[in-house]
Amino acid sequence: MDLNKKNMKNIMLLIVFAVLLYVCVQKINSVAEGFMFIVGILIPFVAGGIMAFILNVPMSAIERRLFGTLKQHKRDRRAARPVSLVLSILLVLGIILVVMLVLIPELGRTFASISVNIERALQNLQNWGIETFQDNKQIEEWIQTLEFNWDSIIQTGIDFLKNGAGSVLNSTFTVARTVISYLVNFFIGFVFACYILLQKEKLSRQIKKVLYAFLPEKAVEKILDVASLSYRTFSSFVTGQCLEAVILGTMFFVVMSIFKFPYALLVGVVISFTALIPIFGAFIGCVIGTFLILVVDPMKALMFVILFLVLQQIEGNLIYPHVVGGSVGLPSIWVLLAVTVGGSLMGVLGMLIFIPLFSVLYALFRELVYKKLKEKGVHDI
Repeated sequence: MDLNKKNMKNIMLLIVFAVLLYVCVQKINSVAEGFMFIVGILIPFVAGGIMAFILNVPMSAIERRLFGTLKQHKRDRRAARPVSLVLSILLVLGIILVVMLVLIPELGRTFASISVNIERALQNLQNWGIETFQDNKQIEEWIQTLEFNWDSIIQTGIDFLKNGAGSVLNSTFTVARTVISYLVNFFIGFVFACYILLQKEKLSRQIKKVLYAFLPEKAVEKILDVASLSYRTFSSFVTGQCLEAVILGTMFFVVMSIFKFPYALLVGVVISFTALIPIFGAFIGCVIGTFLILVVDPMKALMFVILFLVLQQIEGNLIYPHVVGGSVGLPSIWVLLAVTVGGSLMGVLGMLIFIPLFSVLYALFRELVYKKLKEKGVHDI
């Protein structure tokens, strides 16, 4: 091999890489600690990027609709961005506030009702079970033998609180430090998100300059195309997922109000929030709603489960694939696969991320397939 300047440089880089790899293997614990330290530093900035992405959806719509005609005025153009950002933040806070004003009083009345009527509800449930299974003597006798010793239950709760109180007191400092850390990270992330949104065109130009400076032009164009596709896909997914959650919660509220189910508003709001978890989130709301209604009327709780299954079929087969699957350009079967894989790998966060991620990969792969077919002259498939 000719040991010219280029080859010598490659050999030196290979030696340095081998030495670094050996050191990392030998000091794996130190490397892991250093990696976690770096991740801890980056967490608020990653959170800020996520917040910026979410806030950019309503901010762009507000800026385009309210200030689109003011672009020719330099002063108005400078004011449009911060005003749109403030309005989008107020919009998000307003939605959270309205939901809290609706949810918290309803939750208070619900828990008060449960605490007062739970013993009577359990007795009603037992009586309902006896009436339902009166033709089956074995089940009826078993239900009649069920007894609820409230003194024992209360004592168990007191013992649990005593033991838990000691643990809480011992870990008060740790909990306080964790809460403060979360608040600091949130504040840093929020400030970083505001900076990104206020300077997004400038940051975009700077990133493009860096890419063009260090990468070939074709590679940069491909990266920018993928980034643009990813942004459109993730933005459409956020919009579609929120719209789908609102539609599903409204459906439950309307139908439950028509059939006079208890806690119609509370269950509708809870299902709207849990439905933000793709496909499977509404089942969490079903469990909560069934428990709440069960305390009041076991028969209506059973009817609620049937109602949920019906509405879930409508939502899963008609609404979700068209509202969310259509918004990200992903066929229904791939939406289900993305949710399943994402949930298995990363839990709830994976469900939220993998649908738009699969959509981007699906679009890129489809483009590659069409390109290959065109090169081979295949058109009639």
